[in-house]
Amino acid sequence: MEGVPHPIPRTVEEVFNDFRGRRSGLIKALTTDVDKFYQQCDPEKENLCLYGLPNETWEVNLPVEEVPPELPEPALGINFARDGMQEKDWLSLVAVHSDSWLLAVAFYFGARFSFGKNERKRLFRMINELPTIFEVVTGNVKQPTDQYANHNSSGKSKSSAKVSCQSESESKVVKMSASKDEDESGEDEEDDEQGATCGACGDSYGTDEFWICCDICERWFHGKCVKITPAKAEHIKQYKCPSCSSKRARV
Repeated sequence: MEGVPHPIPRTVEEVFNDFRGRRSGLIKALTTDVDKFYQQCDPEKENLCLYGLPNETWEVNLPVEEVPPELPEPALGINFARDGMQEKDWLSLVAVHSDSWLLAVAFYFGARFSFGKNERKRLFRMINELPTIFEVVTGNVKQPTDQYANHNSSGKSKSSAKVSCQSESESKVVKMSASKDEDESGEDEEDDEQGATCGACGDSYGTDEFWICCDICERWFHGKCVKITPAKAEHIKQYKCPSCSSKRARV
């Protein structure tokens, strides 16, 4: 598959650089070099695969013969579908399979070199900062948004005004630890979060915990203290804590 051997990545940074190089090569094949790529994917030939290489190049080639292969293999037979669908749809299909292959290769290295939980999490976070190949090829590159920003915000101005324990761009509902999962810009926010206490149990904010804010009294609560899960919170338009709910019931 690869004519020149490449150094085997062993650290999170090395695996990410390997991922980024292969990704750049694949994007070239599906965008700037698309005519050349299209011609090489002759349906009359045998099963062909699109490989991205760590040096930011690409190649269309037969799959490796060794079993099991040294690395996970990309989608087989991409050339057979070339003339059976519109070019843009075919390129999008190849892009999706290429995204899957890149992740498989990256986490193959992670497993091979015994990455721990935090290393795998850091690797995925670095990868997730980049647009997918599919997004680049289709022109649907999404603007980075907080993963919790759409959770139950319901467009209320009150929501953005009252979230004092997180950045103003985050939702009023979900308050989970970002110290390990988000980039360094989130570390300043964590300092502000330390002062929060649960309105039910009185405990201070802790990492890796789900929190929810009451729309009435604006107090924060552990999800477990008020029996609200992240999944349930997504469907709540206006959350009332147990205390505020009982007050409304007596009126």
